[in-house]
Amino acid sequence: MTASNGPTEPTFQPVERTSGLAFERLPGQAIDFPIDTHMHTAFSHDSHVLLELYAAQAAEYGIREIAITDHIDFLPGAPAYRYFDYAVRRKVIGDAAERWAGKVRIRHGIEITYESRFEDEIREYLESHSFDYSIGSVHAVKEGPYHRERVESFARGKTVAEAVAPYFAEVEKAIRSGLFDTLGHLDQVKRWLRPWFPTPVFATIPEAYERLLRALVETGTALEVNSSGLRYPERETYPAGWVVARFRELGGERVTVGSDAHLPQSFAFGLEEAAEIVAAAGFDRLCLERSIERGDLRLPERFLRR
Repeated sequence: MTASNGPTEPTFQPVERTSGLAFERLPGQAIDFPIDTHMHTAFSHDSHVLLELYAAQAAEYGIREIAITDHIDFLPGAPAYRYFDYAVRRKVIGDAAERWAGKVRIRHGIEITYESRFEDEIREYLESHSFDYSIGSVHAVKEGPYHRERVESFARGKTVAEAVAPYFAEVEKAIRSGLFDTLGHLDQVKRWLRPWFPTPVFATIPEAYERLLRALVETGTALEVNSSGLRYPERETYPAGWVVARFRELGGERVTVGSDAHLPQSFAFGLEEAAEIVAAAGFDRLCLERSIERGDLRLPERFLRR
């Protein structure tokens, strides 16, 4: 897949020191943490952040590993369709990983917008391109019911279970495809439906979540606790703590946490709260690649003592 409307190689000056950054760490941005598995750079259509800046933040905050997970879509005309040149992006990430070796481990990841109608193309892409880490996510695509141009007419008159049904059906297909290391922001649909369904209402439909959680367990796909919802009026991770706890009860073994940052001030934001949720559910470590156990991704002791 080659670039058609996105960046080639961003220009930057390598950061030699982490002092004197153009921003200060904000309340809510984690420090002394093993990993942030979800962030977007200028290789995404909706971010302008240079990788070098995230690396500098990670070094300063004590985030020991970061996964760069820029968007890619498979619907022609979608914002992230054929957005970046794979070879250029891989080189930029590889070069950054070498520069920051010993300070921050930088991983070459991807966030793929999953649409079941494009599953064959997604599979071929992942088989022909190498990534350290892959997130599969369902987004509010233009032709779908959750796009801002039609979500109001779609949601009107429905129960919350009816309103989430198309989204959850696609999420289950994404999980059962077995294509991804992690399922991203499992119930981000809360954001799009918030004007009609207050966030607490989603806890009244545990049966809708059950199929997704069982699919994660059966396929060995990791559940992402995405902290970006803490930056929005939902003030809740995707998914909420009760969902993570149920995942553990069902035999779930693999969890990740990610800030889903598109801006420097969002980097590592909410990871502390996400880690508290993970620890409260009974997990003592995080993961990245499918089926690879990482002893170095153990949660810090401050979470495990609670």
